[in-house]
Amino acid sequence: MDLQDALQAIFSFDNYAELLPLVRNSLVAGAVLGLLGGLIGVFVVMRDLAFAVHGIAELSFAGAALALLVGANVVTGSLVGSVLAALVLGLMGIRARDRNSIIGVVMPFGLGLGILFLSLYEGRSANKFGLLTGQIVSVDDVQLNVLIVSAVSVIIALVAIWRPLTFASADADLAEARGVPVRGLSIVFMVLLGVAVALSIQVVGALLVLSLLITPAAAALRITASPARVVVLSVAFACISVVGGILLALGGRIPISPYVTTISFAIYLICRLLGPRRGRAVAGAESAPRKSLARPAP
Repeated sequence: MDLQDALQAIFSFDNYAELLPLVRNSLVAGAVLGLLGGLIGVFVVMRDLAFAVHGIAELSFAGAALALLVGANVVTGSLVGSVLAALVLGLMGIRARDRNSIIGVVMPFGLGLGILFLSLYEGRSANKFGLLTGQIVSVDDVQLNVLIVSAVSVIIALVAIWRPLTFASADADLAEARGVPVRGLSIVFMVLLGVAVALSIQVVGALLVLSLLITPAAAALRITASPARVVVLSVAFACISVVGGILLALGGRIPISPYVTTISFAIYLICRLLGPRRGRAVAGAESAPRKSLARPAP
């Protein structure tokens, strides 16, 4: 394959106008998942749960692979695997050190189970590949409605516990001393995270789910410290990554995940470059009044 053929595999916009209406539901689903990922990703970064997301994704992958093998609903299998993993981590891994150790045990177990189930599956190889890297599928109205209801339910639950969860995420010891049910909030959040992971795997796959649940929030935190702005930017970055990835993947012959992860990573790089400049500008603005006060009067 020469360079021109490689570029056409990545970017090919022949008959793009005819193909675009076919992914209308996928675009809506991507926007919904971007909203969900951007919101929950803020707490994932605050609570240092990036490794946990990866561990949950592996069990979600195992559940989806098992469902694929037995002919059950793949999304349901993914949800069951994610929620079980989240409950295990929430109940057993309260401290960061214990949590990371448990994830280190659970993650390869889930990945091994998933590979075992896929090796026994004799159906289309595209179905196997899609669980790992994501794919654009023809999302019908029923699937879209189920996804929207699931995502909205998670968002409503997240908003309901937003304030105490923010307090517990910032300082768990102080929150517990003030009567905040830190352990209960942790378990509830882990379950919500499990559902979010399972829904996100439909777009970017089990291996690259971090690009949707981690990278947008991490990028937002590089350029602002305002809680409200972090949430808004995280959601915006996640939606741009998912919707932009779907639009680009529609014109190519490779899975959606490379497009989503590339856009997400590019946004993070830009924010990382802008972050130090913003910090220097703020520091300069703060030091200017001090310099003027220190200057002797004429």
